[in-house]
Amino acid sequence: MSDTAAAAAFVSGFNKLKTALGRRIVGQEAVIEQVFIAIAAGGHSLLEGAPGLAKTLLVKSLADAMHLGFRRIQFTPDLMPADITGTEIIQEDSETGRRKLVFQKGPIFSQIILADEINRTPPKTQAALLEAMQEKSVTVGQETYILPKPFFVLATQNPIEQEGTYPLPEAQKDRFLFLIKVDYPSREEEREVIARTTGGVQEEIEAVITAEELQSAQALARKVPVPDHVTDFVLDLVRATRPNEPDALPYVKEMLSWGAGPRASQMLVLAGKVRALLHGRTHVTTDDIEALAMPALRHRLVPTFHAEAEGVTVDMIVKELIAKVKKAEGRVL
Repeated sequence: MSDTAAAAAFVSGFNKLKTALGRRIVGQEAVIEQVFIAIAAGGHSLLEGAPGLAKTLLVKSLADAMHLGFRRIQFTPDLMPADITGTEIIQEDSETGRRKLVFQKGPIFSQIILADEINRTPPKTQAALLEAMQEKSVTVGQETYILPKPFFVLATQNPIEQEGTYPLPEAQKDRFLFLIKVDYPSREEEREVIARTTGGVQEEIEAVITAEELQSAQALARKVPVPDHVTDFVLDLVRATRPNEPDALPYVKEMLSWGAGPRASQMLVLAGKVRALLHGRTHVTTDDIEALAMPALRHRLVPTFHAEAEGVTVDMIVKELIAKVKKAEGRVL
């Protein structure tokens, strides 16, 4: 199959996915697109929103729409690392009568992992995901076990109720390609939610994308060219978030105590390539980068106490930095 045909098939697959999810999920088009972009880019996503906004249902429905293995892990304060990765148990060989240690795989050995309320569990259990997310493997004792491909972690967290929670460390948040905000539905969307969920029939979702098609899409996305001026825009934007740079803006020094690292640049370009394909283009534009800057950067920036005291959110800072970078480059705002 030619790259052009593969790109058309990729867009067709995404449209089928949206149609399938539309049978169960009302609205949330931007969220669905961002989650799919992250998956097609081979990255993980963190979904943040108030309770009852169908974050868990969205991930479960996404898994149903793909021919991929799915496991849900409910994170709780007493969850242990072995509850995620698995543990070694003693088994007796029926032929020799000898006992030996046998590794019992945990729920992490699947292709789509729903880490539900990930901030409910202590840091040592959160850290059990780090190797899996970055290296796509799990080490137990002397052995390293490779996870199935493709492998994605889709985590959810509630930003409202923070009592008894364990905020994710910066190193772990950086492993997520996107932090996706799930907002309240519109009035008409909420009316449709009521109609669908209080009736007697629940819509079933058929799988429309296979693991092979997804891996092909990942390989195809990496072939999408990125013009030099787009790469410069990514570098200017990401480097502008670092308050310790010699040429850091006074606004950044005032509002940010820590900026995004090189992984942010990598993820922005890779996600931009996927978005370009979804929108029928064969190259990345600055519009792709601008559209994805918020979910790609908001969890990688640490605001200062002054910013928090003034009520300045990370999203507001990112929006302001985009405007400043565009102005510095002489582009029309």
